[in-house]
Amino acid sequence: MCGRFTLRTPAAEVARHFGLQRPLPIEPRYNIAPSQPVAAVIADQDTGTREMVWMRWGLVPRWSRKLQTQHRIINTRSETVARQGWLRESLARRRCLIPADGFYEWQRTAEGKQPFLVELDRGTLFAMAGLWDFPPPEEEGEERLPQCTILTVPARGPVARVHDRMPLVLPPESYPQWLSAGPEQLDRLEPLLADGVEPSRWHLQVVSRAVNSPGNEGPQLLRPEGTPLLPGLEP
Repeated sequence: MCGRFTLRTPAAEVARHFGLQRPLPIEPRYNIAPSQPVAAVIADQDTGTREMVWMRWGLVPRWSRKLQTQHRIINTRSETVARQGWLRESLARRRCLIPADGFYEWQRTAEGKQPFLVELDRGTLFAMAGLWDFPPPEEEGEERLPQCTILTVPARGPVARVHDRMPLVLPPESYPQWLSAGPEQLDRLEPLLADGVEPSRWHLQVVSRAVNSPGNEGPQLLRPEGTPLLPGLEP
């Protein structure tokens, strides 16, 4: 799964990576949590022009009549998303890319949950596949944002040693196909939903247990505490 992630890469570099004409003024984040605003890349379906917008992390299912945090779906399995009626329209027409340069997974220990930072090539910017939808009518005011969910796949490589799921991370060459929404292209998405970047590119690092609280933020969260709990994981 993906319950927290980081985006520390400068805004100008993010804009270059995703081919954006105008960068979104984003600040470095070290502990992005569900229900918070996240930066997401979408494309105009007529012109193909990409832009970055703010979305709220977590979809409220349309069958839910209550706008509550616990009802937000932050992760969606890529293997079954096409069979979920309320998400099928988003899969067909409202796909997005969620920039990140790391995500967290946890290992349970006698002392509590130990977080690991998972990075691609030790800090490379990447894109998690996401779906979005319009905000529910109950959400009002200035904070009324589109909502999104992150697709997940079975964990591979070193990530599988601490969790059985991980975000679906798409290689840059797949960005155009993912952002070119249209119901007629659903069959073409199957290879993207089943794959991701090369597993050997992932690296795990022990980080501070202060990550466990979504209220904590800052570069000090990445400072390792103690030694790795699994053989072969570097501190």
